[in-house]
Amino acid sequence: MKAWQFTGIREPLKLIEIEDPVPGPGEVGIDVHAVGLCHSDVGVLEGVTTASLGKIPIILGHEIAGVVNAVGEGVTDFAVGDRVCVRAGADSPGAATDGGYAEKTVSKADFVVKLPDSIPFTVGAAATDAGMTSHHAVIGTGGVKAGDRVGIVGAGGLGMIGLQIAQAAGAKVYVAEPRESARQVAQKYGVEKCVADVSELAGEELDVVVDFAGFSTTTAGALNAVKAGGTVVLAGLGAPETTFPTLTLVVRTIRLLGTLGGEREDVKRVLEYVDQGKVEFTLTEISFDEIPDGLQKLEEGKVDGRLVAKIRD
Repeated sequence: MKAWQFTGIREPLKLIEIEDPVPGPGEVGIDVHAVGLCHSDVGVLEGVTTASLGKIPIILGHEIAGVVNAVGEGVTDFAVGDRVCVRAGADSPGAATDGGYAEKTVSKADFVVKLPDSIPFTVGAAATDAGMTSHHAVIGTGGVKAGDRVGIVGAGGLGMIGLQIAQAAGAKVYVAEPRESARQVAQKYGVEKCVADVSELAGEELDVVVDFAGFSTTTAGALNAVKAGGTVVLAGLGAPETTFPTLTLVVRTIRLLGTLGGEREDVKRVLEYVDQGKVEFTLTEISFDEIPDGLQKLEEGKVDGRLVAKIRD
């Protein structure tokens, strides 16, 4: 099979031809139909997150969707021909083991989720990371529920999905996003209020604010937008360090929580929302051969929504 292999920091991905992977006990073999390209892979190429890899060289690509081609000993929940996607994470293919920038891959069955026939492989791939991470931030960590008033700071790839998830849970959503084009998209989803800066949400007394940006100004602004006793979830890593008024945090008894990634159940829930028409993804499709160029465009900030390589129909 063909695959794009990472061999070292600031080295171009290498197109290789290797033997098809074979699943071992508790594993599932997958024909990759679509794989998402993620900013974390750009971080690997640049040396920012390279140390988190399970091995080098490695085939990157952790947002995987495809069809089961074989099952290992002890696997009973999946069968050859099943449409599936793979929960992304530090222990998943594309990070710990060879991933989806390839025609085939292997995953632990515990990471695999069945993909409904109604959902395209490209969408399934995006749901494994962006969808999962957004759902875990909003629902898993933030505890958003029906009737809540929720602030979403940053309407980028994750934030745009996060606001839809909050609405699907029955919450009223308020958005802070500096880019006018993104604000226009957010307003199409019927949010309660859409502003350029989170400081404009001060005094809104929101139940939960999820900061998908992660800068000092955005986190500090979130503390002023949430109600006393409310929750601020920090999901973004826009800056390596952040400062905020501790008096606001302490006196108003605000919970400040960090969140990262998610679980297989988050992926399942996002797929349910997609199947119900409550959540949609903005995708840009490319081919297998365009994966290196796609990562370059990600680094340059030239991609709207999620970038997904379609490997096969």
